[in-house]
Amino acid sequence: MSYDLKRIDLAALFVPVCRATDALARLDECIARSTIREGFLERQDFADAVASMWVDGELVHVEDLVLHDARRDARTPTHELTIAHSVLRGRRQIASHPADWALSTAGLARLRGETRDADAEISGRSPSPPPPEIGHEADDLVSDEASDEFADIDALLSRSSALIDDTLNNRPVPKSSNDRDPLIYDADWDEDARLDEWFQVLRQADDLPPVLKAAVALDAWYQLQVLQHRAELGRQLVASLLRKEGVAKAHLPPLNVGLKLIKIDRRRAPSRMTRLLGILESFEETASTGLKEHDRLLAARAQLERRTANRRGHSRLPQLVDLVIARPVVSASLIAQELDITPQGALILTKELNLREMTGRGRYRAWGVL
Repeated sequence: MSYDLKRIDLAALFVPVCRATDALARLDECIARSTIREGFLERQDFADAVASMWVDGELVHVEDLVLHDARRDARTPTHELTIAHSVLRGRRQIASHPADWALSTAGLARLRGETRDADAEISGRSPSPPPPEIGHEADDLVSDEASDEFADIDALLSRSSALIDDTLNNRPVPKSSNDRDPLIYDADWDEDARLDEWFQVLRQADDLPPVLKAAVALDAWYQLQVLQHRAELGRQLVASLLRKEGVAKAHLPPLNVGLKLIKIDRRRAPSRMTRLLGILESFEETASTGLKEHDRLLAARAQLERRTANRRGHSRLPQLVDLVIARPVVSASLIAQELDITPQGALILTKELNLREMTGRGRYRAWGVL
């Protein structure tokens, strides 16, 4: 399957591209100057992870994702919740690295779960250096053999450490293509070849405006069906592409939030022009929703800060305000963990701050500023 860029009507896309570019740029400038930038970005990560599941036809509640991320699950995590958490971790990884990391070889290997060969490049480690030169051939032979043995030991220790780290952080253990279950993965599905073809589309679209290039990249990802079971990774890579191209320097756009508002008939339409127009509109909706959410959080923070006035210097209420702004919902156990207080003390603080109870239940209650 190929993706031809020559038949795109650029004139029909000019106005939508301008609108989407303007909206994303305004949101990025707002976030760059915001006083609640860190909390807002953390909220956007949760919102994008939940919206990603919605786009893929699954439902995950944001309060469950927040509690699962804090390891304070109220119930056994579902398969969908685990996937949403992997999307959340992926966004955090991309945001914590340089703008071009996600589209690099090391970044893609990490995001796809193939971390073994990429860890050395990410951490800056280089392969084991060659043994020092010695004057005699016998000494050179002994040195080479010892170096090979130590290199094998280092590789084994590296794989073991990575496996332990993946297990402790609830990351899936990567498998080679030969070890994949044939009942789940199609043996004839060459993901690497499709990924190379997708990058070829990106190179062909270098002359297009950044936002249109991102829209083409997202549409090509779906049409080429690059990965069998990781469609959400394409949306994260496109968000990283917008960051790399300078459209969103201060944040990683939560594109799933905007895609969620576009009907599936347009996102999966047979006509490429219809799909591209829908994607560009979703970019604009992402920025518009983000600006509204930012203004709402600013107003909520100002209202909450009035309740912390004239408090003692060691009061935990200001810390709770920051936590509530950063998380969509908070529970008593989560507040206790983050503020290092008792659950009973957390309940008292929520009453003093007059937070809104979100769940309506007697047990496993959660609060927020909706």
